Amino acid sequence: DEKERFDPTQFQDCIIQGLSETGTDLEAVAKFLDASGAKLDYRRYAETLFDILVAGGMLAPGGTLADDMTRTNVCVFAAQEDLETMQAFAQVFNKLIRRYKYLEKGFEDEVKKLLLFLKGFSESERNKLAMLTGILLANGTLNASILNSLYNENLVKEGVSAAFAVKLFKSWINEKDINAVAVSLRKVNMDNRLMELFPANKQSVEHFSKYFTEAGLKELSEYVRNQQSIGARKELQKELQEQMSRGDPFKDIILYMKEEMKKNNISEQTVVAIIWSSVMSTVEWNKKEELVAEQAIKHLKQYSPLLAAFTTQGQSELTLLLKIQEYCYDNIHFMKAFQKIVVLFYKAEVLSEEPILKWYKDAHLAKGKSVFLEQMKKFVEWLKNAEEGKQELSSHTE
Repeated sequence: DEKERFDPTQFQDCIIQGLSETGTDLEAVAKFLDASGAKLDYRRYAETLFDILVAGGMLAPGGTLADDMTRTNVCVFAAQEDLETMQAFAQVFNKLIRRYKYLEKGFEDEVKKLLLFLKGFSESERNKLAMLTGILLANGTLNASILNSLYNENLVKEGVSAAFAVKLFKSWINEKDINAVAVSLRKVNMDNRLMELFPANKQSVEHFSKYFTEAGLKELSEYVRNQQSIGARKELQKELQEQMSRGDPFKDIILYMKEEMKKNNISEQTVVAIIWSSVMSTVEWNKKEELVAEQAIKHLKQYSPLLAAFTTQGQSELTLLLKIQEYCYDNIHFMKAFQKIVVLFYKAEVLSEEPILKWYKDAHLAKGKSVFLEQMKKFVEWLKNAEEGKQELSSHTE
C-alpha cells in the first residue's frame, strides 16, 4: 500500500477514471478536481495532474505522451481550438489553484516545461496552449516570468517562439489591454527582452514591428518601438552628462547628439528637453531666491550655444519654453528667474519672437501661469513693438 501511494500510475488512473465520468462538462470537471484533492496527493503529483489536464496523460521528456498509459480526451489538447473553450479551461485551472494554493508553484513549473516542449506538440495544440497561457497571464494565475522558456535557443531559431508569442499576446491583450500587459512585463524585467523571440540577426525593432503588425498585433509593435526609444533616450542622457562633466567641446557634443538623433530616430524636441534637464542637473543651486537667478544666468549663458544647436524649429523652442516653465515652477526658488532666463535665451538666439509670443498667448502650461505671464508681460509688449528695433533690447530689459 505504501509503495502504491507513491506511484504516479495509480494517481493517473484515478484522475483519468474520474474525468471519463465527468465527460467534457467543465463545471463537473472542476467539482471533481475539487473533491479529489481531499483524497489524492496533489502536492506530490502536481506534475502528473497538470500533464493530464493539458495533454490527456503523462508526458514523456520532449512532449510526447507516454505510450503505455491510459489517456483521456477531457484535456486542453483534445478540446476545440477557440478562445471561448480556452476561457472555460482557464476557469478550471483557476478554481483548482485557488482551492489548493500549494499548486501555484507546481503549475508555474508545468507551464515552463510545456513551453520548452513546444516542438513536440502539433500546431493546433500549440495554439490552444498559447491562448490558454495568455488568459492565465491576464487573470494573474500565471506570472510573466514563464515567458523565459520561450527564449530557448532551439525554439527561437525555428520560429516556434515568435509564432507562439503571437497567439499568446493576442489572447492576453484580448482579456486585458496592452497597458496591463506592459505592467506585467515590467514587473519581471521582460519589458526590454521581447526582441529575443527572434534570432540575433533579426533582433531589430523593424523586424519585430513588421512581424507582429502583420500578425495583427500593432499595439505590441508600438509598445516595443516605444520601449526601444525610451532606452535610447536614457542612454543619450547618460552619455551627454558624462560628456558635460568631462568638459568636452560643444562641437563634439553636438556632433554626437546629431548622430544619435539620426540613428535612433529621436526628434529635436526630445533632444532639447534632454539637454535642458542635463544642463540644470550639473549644478548645486543656491537656495536663496535673489542669488539663484544670477547663478542660473551665468550657467545658462555658458550652455546656450549647445541649446541653440537644437532649437532650429519653432516646435523645439516651444518645448524648451515649457521645460523652463515647468522647472521654475517645480523648483520654488526659481519662480522669479523665469523671465530672466527667457530674455537671456532670446539674446543668445536660442529662442525667437514667434514661439515666445505663442507661449504667452495660448501655449503655456497651467503651472504657475499667472506668475509667469505677469513676469513676461513687459517683455512680450516690447517684442510686439520691437520688430524694427531689436537694438533697443539692452536698454529696455535691464
